[in-house]
Amino acid sequence: MNRYAQAQALNVTEKRQSRSVSRQRIRLDLPLLISSLSLLALGLVMVGSASTSIAEDHSGEAFYYMWRQLSYLAVAFVSAFLIFMIPLKFWQRSGPTLMLINVVMLLLVFIPGLGREVNGSMRWIHLGPINLQLSELVKLFVIFYLAGYLVRHAEAVQTSAGGFLRPLMLLVVLAMLLLLQPDFGAVAVMLMTAMIMMWLGGARLFQFLLLMLFFVAALTLLVFISPYRMERLTGFMNPWADPFDSGFQLTQALIAFGRGEWFGVGLGASVQKLFYLPEAHTDFLFAVIAEELGLFGVLLVISLFIVIILRSLKIARDAENQNNFFNAYIAYGIGVWIGLQAFINIGVNMGVLPTKGLTLPLMSYGGSSLLVMCIAIAILFRVEYETQKKIYGAAPAKKQRRDQMNKNMNKLQVPV
Repeated sequence: MNRYAQAQALNVTEKRQSRSVSRQRIRLDLPLLISSLSLLALGLVMVGSASTSIAEDHSGEAFYYMWRQLSYLAVAFVSAFLIFMIPLKFWQRSGPTLMLINVVMLLLVFIPGLGREVNGSMRWIHLGPINLQLSELVKLFVIFYLAGYLVRHAEAVQTSAGGFLRPLMLLVVLAMLLLLQPDFGAVAVMLMTAMIMMWLGGARLFQFLLLMLFFVAALTLLVFISPYRMERLTGFMNPWADPFDSGFQLTQALIAFGRGEWFGVGLGASVQKLFYLPEAHTDFLFAVIAEELGLFGVLLVISLFIVIILRSLKIARDAENQNNFFNAYIAYGIGVWIGLQAFINIGVNMGVLPTKGLTLPLMSYGGSSLLVMCIAIAILFRVEYETQKKIYGAAPAKKQRRDQMNKNMNKLQVPV
């Protein structure tokens, strides 16, 4: 074989290797994708099943809420795709601005005519045909801000109390605004996510523990000075003492779990959703899943959430190994956030935790939660994409092929 034929053969081999690397660089995390899509699909079906009675009563159309959820899902997919196209450097630069936007958003709900009260809480702003719950965006923006702060002030966070406390003082402002709505559940999730991120960022353990004690004491004080929170706590500890008032939600949820047994009563055959279980298609969707799909459905949903959390931590760890610390903190934060919110919602449904107004991520009815959660998953995919891009090289494919071709030709040159 002459030198030209050898060069051509090497060029063909190099092109195949380049195409293989290109395919590797755009590969999505299949377990994360399958788990997310499975929860979205199952959530859509269960929202349709859980809301038939209330939908028919309110609108005359049994699947009214399911069709609305499907339209929210379409918007969420488009938004997630657009967010995926944005480099994470943009969010890193925008961190302080996002915190300012958080404060403004939380103040908007108190403007007469713009904020809307639902079940005694001012958590939504009215935008034409939709109501937007801004606290969902607040939790995501806090993760962006903290990830950037931990990168910019890594040494201060690890060595001084001031570096550890400064960002948390800003979170206290957000927490106070959320408590005025009131939205106790969002405060708990936001603060716990923030503290875990600070710990992962290198905060000293004793500072972390002292702050945990402070927040536990503060939340306990809020419970004792608020009659309705105290009522929820006492009702949670013994719901059967007042099953028709303070313990009504929990007792109905427990009845749903008991009826489900191993494989459930069948899709659409729930009795508790027939005006017995309040918020059956939102906060207590998991109880309807337990009744209609049984222990099998419960374990399936929990397993899918575990996969999402583990893949989030894996994506974060890969980014950290490549020294993409901002990307890593974002992935850690999103994984912790989804895990905490799912744990709290499932715990409330099972009677393990006091009642909180938190949705089941990717599943419960609601456009705001569905939109923000899909965006969060898209950001996880973006973190993975940028990590793979760094691992496999960011040089353009044409330049790589040209450089490799020159090396191949140099190897084939025969000294004179």
